[in-house]
Parts: sequence; structure tokens; C-alpha cells
Amino acid sequence: MQSRQDPNQNHLLAALLDEEFDRLSPHLQLVPLLLGDVLAESGAKPDYVYFPTTAIISIHYLLENGGSSEIAGVGNEGMLGVALFMGGSTTPSRAVIQTGGFGYRLPVRVL
Repeated sequence: MQSRQDPNQNHLLAALLDEEFDRLSPHLQLVPLLLGDVLAESGAKPDYVYFPTTAIISIHYLLENGGSSEIAGVGNEGMLGVALFMGGSTTPSRAVIQTGGFGYRLPVRVL
């Protein structure tokens, strides 16, 4: 049984001022985030930032030998795409869904 999804399940979205949330909310799209899905590749210019609600995203640093090391996890307390929010144009790490669930995505152009 699927529970009802709401952008306010993400703590960052819930903390926005009403006027800012009202500006962003028409652009938020609820998406299923499936175990193993790759949301971002290191060095790529992503089209979306993600705000997980029930999913968990694993952030990996890619090693020179082709391996990777998990450096962070993002759940409903945060977002994937902080580097873009801070003015960067690419993402510095790989992002993979560690625990499937749902989240909201927002086009980078809206930021």
C-alpha cells in the first residue's frame, strides 16, 4: 500500500518560505526513485536536482582505478544537486539510489 506523497515530506522543501515554495512548486515533479537508478554521473551537467521523500540517495566519489567510495547519503533531510545550487555547472560525484522510494525533481533551470 503506497502512502500519499507530499513535497513537505522533504525537510528542505518544508523549510522554504511560502513565497519561495509557491514559486518552485509548479515545477516539482513526483518521481519514483528505484533501487540502483543512477541520477547523476561525475562531471555531468544534470538537468534536475532531487529532493527525496522516502528514498535514500548514495553519493559516490569515483576513484582513478575505476572503483568508488560512498562519501554521503541523502534522504528526506536534503537534496541532490547542492553543487548546482551553489553556482556550479556540473556534479562532482556519482549519485545512485540506495533505498528505493519517491522524491521530487526540479529542473536546474528553475534554480
